[in-house]
Amino acid sequence: MAGDDERARRRLSRTPNRGITVAVLAFTGLAASFMFTLVVPLQAELPTLLNASREDTTWVVTITLLVAAIATPISGRLGDMYGKRRVIITLMSMLIVGSVIAALSGSIIGVIVGRALQGAVTGVIPLGIAVMRDILPPRRLGTAVALMSATMGVGGAIGMPLAAYLALNADWHSLFWLAAGLGVAGVVLVLAFVPQDVLLSPGRLDVLGALGLAVALTGLLLYVSRGAQWGWTSPLGLSLVIGGVLVLLLWGWYQLRTKEPLLDLRVAARPAVLLTNIAAIGMGFALFSSNVTFPQMLELPVETGSGFGLDMLTASFIIMPAGLVMMVLSPLSGWLERTVGPRPLFTVGAGAIVLAYVFVLVWSSEWFHIFIANAIIGVGIGFTFAAMPMIIMRSVPANETGASNGLNALFRSVGTSSASAVLGGVLAAMSVEADGVAIPTREAFDVCFWLAIVAGIIALVLSLLIPKSRALEKHPSLPD
Repeated sequence: MAGDDERARRRLSRTPNRGITVAVLAFTGLAASFMFTLVVPLQAELPTLLNASREDTTWVVTITLLVAAIATPISGRLGDMYGKRRVIITLMSMLIVGSVIAALSGSIIGVIVGRALQGAVTGVIPLGIAVMRDILPPRRLGTAVALMSATMGVGGAIGMPLAAYLALNADWHSLFWLAAGLGVAGVVLVLAFVPQDVLLSPGRLDVLGALGLAVALTGLLLYVSRGAQWGWTSPLGLSLVIGGVLVLLLWGWYQLRTKEPLLDLRVAARPAVLLTNIAAIGMGFALFSSNVTFPQMLELPVETGSGFGLDMLTASFIIMPAGLVMMVLSPLSGWLERTVGPRPLFTVGAGAIVLAYVFVLVWSSEWFHIFIANAIIGVGIGFTFAAMPMIIMRSVPANETGASNGLNALFRSVGTSSASAVLGGVLAAMSVEADGVAIPTREAFDVCFWLAIVAGIIALVLSLLIPKSRALEKHPSLPD
């Protein structure tokens, strides 16, 4: 075993081009984040395409978010135990299988199953960050992590116009064939350019812990994402949230007492990790708030007084620059992280989020106001998403990087799911009837912006409370 580890370390130190490895990992992140916006252009047509009720077709979107939230921390732990490269390949293979199932299906059941498998691929993002910690020296790590973190927004932003174009000009199944092609490309590239792992945390998979976490998160996230539809105080809604909380408490009690837990809650309870994860909820909420409100404002008819009357493709091009800003800022984010540290970077990013929503609250009478605000959001998300993994990695052992970043991704998912549910409820409640269609009022969008401002301010305050953590240690097998 010792000889195998030594050979693996020598192979890692001879990695020919780490830049190519980083690019490949970023590609997998782009493919994963694209899955969240893949069917957005089809949402209005899904009931007709799948011959199902609108209530049922909402699961085509919800199931992906739900599985992503559950699978990400579990895949992070599996990566720490069995090898991050191996788990990334497995997740990309699940993307391929799920995409093919959805592409060949004409029923809602097949599409939902396919979308569930697609959601699991989100775990490649924290795993990719963990691989980067293994193969890169500290001076190059910040920029690479910023690039990988940016893929969370870039994939969706770039994918939105592409998905809209295919939805308008081709059969809707082509979206899933495209996703399958991305998965195949990802597997081939990872096999070719991502080295084997050298840092493993051997042990057994905590199956009971994984099942408990899945059950608890399912109850809580279903309540958050479907509570407005079912009724926040309905018997079903209350059963889900109460049951989810009870299972989560039992799960935490079990994790603290089992020998090899799925997640080491003592590490997760460290102040830097805990505050960063709580702040991640606010950042997830702020990011998805723009995804919920801006496309609707751009596409609603001008006559309603709430929109700009743009078509779906044009609106997606106005939204896209936020993701491009995140990618362009990656080198700057890495330099700032090395120069001033991740905590100030997080604070500046959270401040930019607040500024963006204040801007759109005051100026949103022209489409380019939305463009400017969304670009500022790109700056804020780019900085904060780059800072969070670095804060986490400075606070946890190297052999827990995958699981810890997976947990951080889970908290972001809670924020995005909450934004979808809460803002969707606000827009539905503050609507007026026009030709038999419910149209959100301008006041409804203002309330959404205020909620995003509050989420941003909470994250900003928490970032100021995060204690200073140690510098990243240089990997012993890596040259500078």
